[in-house]
Amino acid sequence: MVTPAAATIHASAVLVATRAVLIRGPAGSGKSRLALALIEASRSGLLVLARLVADDRAHVEAVNGRLLVRPAETLAGLIEVRGLGLRRLPYEPVAVVGLVVDLAAADAQRLPETSNSVIEGIEVPRLAVAAGRDPLLCVLAALTTADAAGGS
Repeated sequence: MVTPAAATIHASAVLVATRAVLIRGPAGSGKSRLALALIEASRSGLLVLARLVADDRAHVEAVNGRLLVRPAETLAGLIEVRGLGLRRLPYEPVAVVGLVVDLAAADAQRLPETSNSVIEGIEVPRLAVAAGRDPLLCVLAALTTADAAGGS
């Protein structure tokens, strides 16, 4: 159930292990495609668990210092697959956001500094991906490797 305080944003979200990846970007930037690719990475064994939380519209809310994400009620369990239309998948009703991925980000860099996004007053690690880049390998690396500079 979405509380009145929850904000609705144009984004997709996938629970990966214990934290959600919140995927933002303009229309056509590949939010649904990345969400589906993460889910497929789980099916193929590249990730332990990846499960849809939301596609296209997500409700976000700050609760006890964490950013929660939920699907829009009318879209729960649905994901758009270009060329096939809306498809039904198992989904998580709520997850804690652990990473924000901004697709088609104007500030994407080859060797970026660590950055964060502030959503609903909560600071969350952010990954900026340039337009035209396939984000899957970058997101997989962000989720499964440690920062060489000593961070994670």
